[in-house]
Amino acid sequence: MAVDYASLFGIKSLAAPIVFAILYFPFFLFYLSKAIARPIYVYIIITLFCAIRIAAFVIRALLASVKSDQDNLHVLIAYEILYNTGFFGLLYSAYSLVTARYNPPNGPISRLLRLHFLFRIALAAAVALGITGAIQSGLGTTTSTINTGNTLRKVAIYIFLVCTILVFLQTLFLARVELSDGGYRGSAGQIGSKYDIFFLLVISLLLLVREAFFTATANKLDKQYNEAFWYPLSVVTEFIAVVLFATPGLVPA
Repeated sequence: MAVDYASLFGIKSLAAPIVFAILYFPFFLFYLSKAIARPIYVYIIITLFCAIRIAAFVIRALLASVKSDQDNLHVLIAYEILYNTGFFGLLYSAYSLVTARYNPPNGPISRLLRLHFLFRIALAAAVALGITGAIQSGLGTTTSTINTGNTLRKVAIYIFLVCTILVFLQTLFLARVELSDGGYRGSAGQIGSKYDIFFLLVISLLLLVREAFFTATANKLDKQYNEAFWYPLSVVTEFIAVVLFATPGLVPA
């Protein structure tokens, strides 16, 4: 008897993934045009993130509506890998904008975040562990393999959480410096450059909410897969961040 894997993972709504795939498409075109005109890392990586999200939501829509896909574990694993690894790009884009500030505060967190190679290694490790965990927990034939897969997925979540917290704290420190009497208060011109620290604060907070949700539900997968929680705390937070990244002037020229 076929197993409905989509239902087991809480994939029920057909309309929601279609809506978000459509919403992401114009932003994909926007960031693609920006990446072609100015091929800097932030534009390139967010373009890739939007493409990954569109693909993930298309697959999720198929899982919600096509019987053969609902019963196909490999399709579900492909979706899980696409969705969960995509966060790498969004977090690293926020990290790049925060650490590119030319008036950074002094402190251990600031010095740690300026070690770009170390941050990239941590994110790459989280992605690798997440992919391995998804494959082992989904395709494992023994209890030991499945448990190992679940553990690797949790470790990936915890690494992402630590990196997100570091970016959020660095943004808070930047805000304190820039809003102080002697601090840099932003530059004149486009709204993104004038109020950049506020946009970065909101973006980093949204990413922290997203990752806090996955951490809080790491041992409660029924809650994590519940679309009533998953869409507002994961999908919507990411999408708002993508919208804010498009603010004119936020990405330095």
